[in-house]
Amino acid sequence: MFSCFASSVRPPRGIMATLLILATIPAASANERTASTLDFDERFTGRSLRWDYFHSGTAGEERFSLDRFRLEGAWPGSRHRLIDDTNLGKYLFEMRDAESGSLLYSRGFASIFGEWKTTGEAGKGRWRTFHESQRMPEPKVPVRLLLLERNAEGHFRKIHEESLDPASRFVDRSALPRVGSVREIFVHGPSAAKVDLLVIGDGYSAGDRYKFHRDVRRLTSALFETEPFRRRKNDFNLRMIFVPSYDSGISDPRRGEWKSTALGLSFNAFDSDRYVLTYENADLREIAAQASYDTLMVIFNNRKYGGGGIFNLWATSSADTEPAAYVFIHEFGHSFAGLADEYYSSQVAYEDFTPKGSEPWEPNITALLEPDELKWKDLVAENTPLPTPWDQAAFDEISRRYQQERKKIAASGSDEEMEALFRKVKAVTAPLLDKETYAETIGAFEGAGYQAKGLYRPAVDCIMFTRNPTHFCPVCSAAIEKVIDLYTR
Repeated sequence: MFSCFASSVRPPRGIMATLLILATIPAASANERTASTLDFDERFTGRSLRWDYFHSGTAGEERFSLDRFRLEGAWPGSRHRLIDDTNLGKYLFEMRDAESGSLLYSRGFASIFGEWKTTGEAGKGRWRTFHESQRMPEPKVPVRLLLLERNAEGHFRKIHEESLDPASRFVDRSALPRVGSVREIFVHGPSAAKVDLLVIGDGYSAGDRYKFHRDVRRLTSALFETEPFRRRKNDFNLRMIFVPSYDSGISDPRRGEWKSTALGLSFNAFDSDRYVLTYENADLREIAAQASYDTLMVIFNNRKYGGGGIFNLWATSSADTEPAAYVFIHEFGHSFAGLADEYYSSQVAYEDFTPKGSEPWEPNITALLEPDELKWKDLVAENTPLPTPWDQAAFDEISRRYQQERKKIAASGSDEEMEALFRKVKAVTAPLLDKETYAETIGAFEGAGYQAKGLYRPAVDCIMFTRNPTHFCPVCSAAIEKVIDLYTR
């Protein structure tokens, strides 16, 4: 969950943006949220339509402006489950029939702006602008496009609305640019019944083409050797796009390294050294539109440890760091299933990422405000104490020493020393956590979501907590499978 600050903003194309609407509206009805009874062919053309817009503001204020509506290729998503019933995301996108108001399509999501709001700079009133996109099946009739934001009580509030006539001259129907080359790795069935995963590379020069191919196969093989992806592999299609960059590697401002790359990825997003995002969303979406995709992963050609992932946006991962497979899988957990970081001792730029007294929307952390209503209570064995005790003091003491050493190594710029430190920490913390009384138990362990106190994770250890495990805990696994089902069932 991170980014590098936007450099430039293109002027909006086409029609003027509608005014920001701050009215609170009720969430979709239970029937709307559980299943779609729509006849897809009656309502939609079978093509994909992308809504590009600019999202600007501070911690306390936000504005939207239209960039453009863009026709893409064939719609890759489900033609049966058009309504998102997962209740995931800081935001919710809805498409409604302009005449009847009926809900035609919805998806929960998070965004770079949503993270920006929680930083100290945003809290001090500094404005930033980020480019965002929503993809949808192209409707046959005029529609209303709504953006809703989740408040501290967990309810969605409308924050913006656009009107769209898909037959209007304001929809860009020009041919998609042919940038790079698309290659299928495996296809298990039609896109409408599968999760289409697309991997794109950044920081790979023309001479790095075959390295990119090897990196993609290595990292995706690791993903599909990890449960629950292993047993659900046949529910996925996998493709990659090679896009040559002028330079090899990506920018690293803290090391004074600046690279010209196809997608503009950079370290130091939100001034967090290892956080890697891009602000070139429009370019990324144009390139990705050449292939069928539901979810997007970007790997970058670097040895330095880093990455990032934002729910229903995309994820990034270093290709060459020693724990690259772990980073790829961990960040994909963020972007694909909305999983939260369960660690709490590493440096982040966020301040009160989860407001005190509120329940996080992420499926794998909780404020435990109502223990009897724990979101994963069906996986908690009888007589398991909530909160669930563990030796947090011993773990925190190791973490403090590790963070101090890590800070010194980061300043020196030695990737080899950093990887050696990771091995050292794993050798100490893995047996420590394995010896916990409730190590094999699902419960509520304090320390999660960047907070040592007040937030809880479901297991002592998990891919979302440390680099130790090679598996997701049962709660994270169930959350992943729920999203897979949204695209395939």
